[in-house]
Amino acid sequence: MTGLGAVFRPQLPPERLRDIVRLADESGLEELWLWEDCFREGGISTAAAALAWSERVRVGVGLLPVPLRNVAITAMEVASLHRMFPGRAVVGVGHGVQDWMGQVGARVESPVTLLREYLGALRALLRGERVSVEGRYVRLDDVALDWPPAEAVPVFAGATGPRSLRLAGEAADGTVLTAGTPADGVRRARRLVDEGRESAGRADAHRIVVYLLTATGVDAAARLQTELADEGLADVPDLGVAGDAGAVAKAVQRLAEAGADTVILQPTGDEPDPEGFVRFVAEEVRPLVS
Repeated sequence: MTGLGAVFRPQLPPERLRDIVRLADESGLEELWLWEDCFREGGISTAAAALAWSERVRVGVGLLPVPLRNVAITAMEVASLHRMFPGRAVVGVGHGVQDWMGQVGARVESPVTLLREYLGALRALLRGERVSVEGRYVRLDDVALDWPPAEAVPVFAGATGPRSLRLAGEAADGTVLTAGTPADGVRRARRLVDEGRESAGRADAHRIVVYLLTATGVDAAARLQTELADEGLADVPDLGVAGDAGAVAKAVQRLAEAGADTVILQPTGDEPDPEGFVRFVAEEVRPLVS
C-alpha cells in the first residue's frame, strides 16, 4: 500500500504544531513531515516535540541541511529520537538551499562530496560503529555514540540532480523528492537511484518519498497556480493537484505508479485551514489510495 502523509509547513508558527500533531495522531494520519527551512523552525526540536505530543503518527524531517550540522551532532540527535520513540522518526539530510547556506557562511565548494562523506559517517555512527575519518569536509577522530539506536535506522537523502540521485541510491536508505517532481520525474529519479544502488552492490529496500503540492476547498485551483508561479514551476506539466479527495487520490496514484513508495501531501503556503487539511488527508484521501 502506498504510504500517505501531510506536511506541517514552517510558514506556520511553531506554537501551532501541538494541535496539528494531536489531530494527526487522532485522525489516523500515517506520517506528518516537518521542514528545517532557513530561518524558520528547527527540524529536530520540532520533531522531538511532535513525537512527545503523539502516540502513533510517524514524524518525518525533510530535510536537515548538512552544511549547518556537524555529523556527530546529527547522529546524537537522531539516535536520541529513535531510542525515545522507536520506529517513529524519519530523518532526511540534504545539501540545503545554497543561497541560505551562503547567508550563514556554510556554503561548500562541492555539496555532493560533503553529502557523500556525511552519509557514510552518519550511517556508520547510527550502526554503533566507532568512526575515524579524514575527509574533505567530514573529520572524525575515534567517535562513537554512547547511546546508538537499538535497531537499524534508515537515513534518507534529499536529491534532485542526477549525481545526487545516484549518490542517494549508493549511500542512503531512501530518497526524498521535492514537490517540483511530476510523475515522469519520479520515474527518472527511481532509475537514477537504482543505478547508484547497482554500482554499490546494494540489494536492500530503498524507499522513495515525494511531496505533492495539494490544494482543496475554496479557491483551490487559484491557490495552487499562484504557488506554482511563485516557485517558477507554472510551466511544468502535471505538477500538483487541486480538487476533492478523488482528484487528489488519482494524483497520488500516478506518483505511486511512477515509483513513489510514500506521497506526502504538501498544502499551499496560504492554506486557510491547516487542521482541516490534515483531516482531509487522513479521513477522505487515505480510504481512496491503495
